[in-house]
Amino acid sequence: MERDRDEDGRAHNARPRDGLGRPLPHGAVGVPRQPEGVARTPAQTLAEAQQLFDAGRPFHAHEVFEDAWKASRDAPEAELWKALAQLAVGCTHRLRGNQIGAQRLLQRAAAGLAGYADDAPHGLAVAELRAWAEQPGERAMPRLQNGER
Repeated sequence: MERDRDEDGRAHNARPRDGLGRPLPHGAVGVPRQPEGVARTPAQTLAEAQQLFDAGRPFHAHEVFEDAWKASRDAPEAELWKALAQLAVGCTHRLRGNQIGAQRLLQRAAAGLAGYADDAPHGLAVAELRAWAEQPGERAMPRLQNGER
């Protein structure tokens, strides 16, 4: 079987995906994916991710956070973007019905956000996000920043 490859020869899955990021058969109509490798400011990252959460597409919000994480791997905020990506993946697992996977990822997200509790960057609602991640069960998508609604 021949694998999908990007321009640099890296494996790339070009299969269409549903709204929760699950692969669909080749030729099926899926939900457009977030473009990868997009450079965004922190404000743009948070705004785009929130729009995706609000649309019930946490898998796609995860891809936005992953871009920020990859772009900041050597920066102090790398752990912040990683934690937010884990939060989004935890939401994705919850919506897919994988409660154990959701709980594990959300616990990692809460732990990763703990380091930002005293000095929340970018207006993030760190305490609320940690509480949201630690609360079991189905509920509305999280709000990322203070003063939103």
